[in-house]
Amino acid sequence: MTLRKVLFWCHLAAGVTAGVVILIMSVTGGLLMYERQIIAWADTREYTVAPPSAGAPRLPVEAIIAKVSAAEPRPAITTVTVRADPGAPVSFAAGPRTLFVNPYTGLVMGEGAPGVRRFFRVVTDWHRVLAFSGDRRPIGKAITGACNLAFLFIIASGIFIWWPRTRTRRHLRSITMFNGSLQGKARDFNWHNVIGFWSAIPLFVVVLGSAIISYPWASDLVYRLVGEAPPARQRPEATPGNASAGRGGGASRRSAQSTPAAGIDPLLARAEQQVAGWRTISFRLPAAAEAPVVFTIDRGMGGEPHKRGTLTLNRPSAEIVRWEPFESLSQGRRLRTWLRFAHTGEVYGLIGQTIAGLVSFGGAVLMYTGLALAFRRFLAWRVRVRSARRAEVGAGLRPRLGEGLGIRD
Repeated sequence: MTLRKVLFWCHLAAGVTAGVVILIMSVTGGLLMYERQIIAWADTREYTVAPPSAGAPRLPVEAIIAKVSAAEPRPAITTVTVRADPGAPVSFAAGPRTLFVNPYTGLVMGEGAPGVRRFFRVVTDWHRVLAFSGDRRPIGKAITGACNLAFLFIIASGIFIWWPRTRTRRHLRSITMFNGSLQGKARDFNWHNVIGFWSAIPLFVVVLGSAIISYPWASDLVYRLVGEAPPARQRPEATPGNASAGRGGGASRRSAQSTPAAGIDPLLARAEQQVAGWRTISFRLPAAAEAPVVFTIDRGMGGEPHKRGTLTLNRPSAEIVRWEPFESLSQGRRLRTWLRFAHTGEVYGLIGQTIAGLVSFGGAVLMYTGLALAFRRFLAWRVRVRSARRAEVGAGLRPRLGEGLGIRD
């Protein structure tokens, strides 16, 4: 058996075994294409923020935090996001809620679009853990992780299988261009080849990014490939946004709530001066009055790591403890971060998201046509087996029938 045949049968077996799960992940991945932009639009489309007068300054962020904490005491505020756009609200993360606040009055305008957020949360759950919940989530994660690895093999082996033995112009056209006149098996074969050809490389990168998210060993391998030691793993912190934190999250929320936001304004002013052209600045309220404050300064849309940096300031003095732009990270961390956001395409903005979403839908078509071709192959095999059995039975009966009729060979 040739290498091509071995790869073909492994390719077919992996597709049949993991095809349904890959189909689900591909469809949901396509639906998540513009998740960040759709949520941002849905959250703020009904909230109009206008300065009370021309050139009116915003309220100090400490005053806004105090107003929001008084109006919405539970759950406690954990994260604040300020936007450079003077017409944009300030957002506050408070447990599972996201509150949008008028920066000129401090009044809570609402929670955005919970329905849209709920939709994407459901789609994300299907994408990551097949909608398993509770104690079954690790099972769903294990299944999707294994199917991601199978998908990587399917893509890589598919490139080898696709590579034509006869490279004539007519033959190449038949496997790189759609033919609308085909039906049935020929149509599925044409779609499978054409979509596989045009989406193989970006789809491989998207799925590879998923693998480093799914498996710590894959993430560590990225560092080792560039000659770096993987970073030590930290235990999950007990924070409101961490579902695995357990009961410790309540203590963290109570501590953050009881700690005033005194001294945040000069720190925020210092963070605004750090990067020209920033679009958003986010920070968590520290659990202790003496703890440093960490600001995430972003010049992009939120998913472009090369446009984001982390600034840690000493709370009493506003001195810089650490400034970490993307360029200052180690080669391994930059590569790992790039792969993480290459999975969603966000690393290249809207164009990257569009490509990632389209190849995700393309992956769904690949799985559908692949399963259809496998099913047709199985049916054809069943027909051949039945025909062979009938031929064997006919060959066995013929001498007896001949003898009974007095027929001699």
